[in-house]
Amino acid sequence: MTWGNSSNISTANLNEATDSPALARVDLLAALGELQNVINGLGTTGGAVKIETDGAIFAGEGLKTTTGKNLNLTPNSNMVKVENFINLKPVAYASLPASPANGDIAFLTTDGAGSTKNKPCYHNGTAWKYFNDDSTVAAS
Repeated sequence: MTWGNSSNISTANLNEATDSPALARVDLLAALGELQNVINGLGTTGGAVKIETDGAIFAGEGLKTTTGKNLNLTPNSNMVKVENFINLKPVAYASLPASPANGDIAFLTTDGAGSTKNKPCYHNGTAWKYFNDDSTVAAS
């Protein structure tokens, strides 16, 4: 078990001044066992997310992000598989990153001259380039 189970915690012998300390020990031991499950489950599948000392959120194998920053997926297989679609927020040329990295991808609405583009583009490490095919997707 990687997460605590509240049904395993009883306060029946802990909620009155007249309760027996001997009986309360069993309840406290069970509660500490559930706390150990929570601690041992941090950052594991089925467990709680863990906030690292650098502010990164570790939510299990392959998913680590820092609040307010990039979402970095690092699966053990070195492959990120998207089951459905990816939707890139359309951006104008002026809104492209100031310091792009090789491999960055964007959906460009207008180029630097203001011309309508509505095309995906990528950065090759030196400049932004358009994906070149432009053929229409055929209907079935």
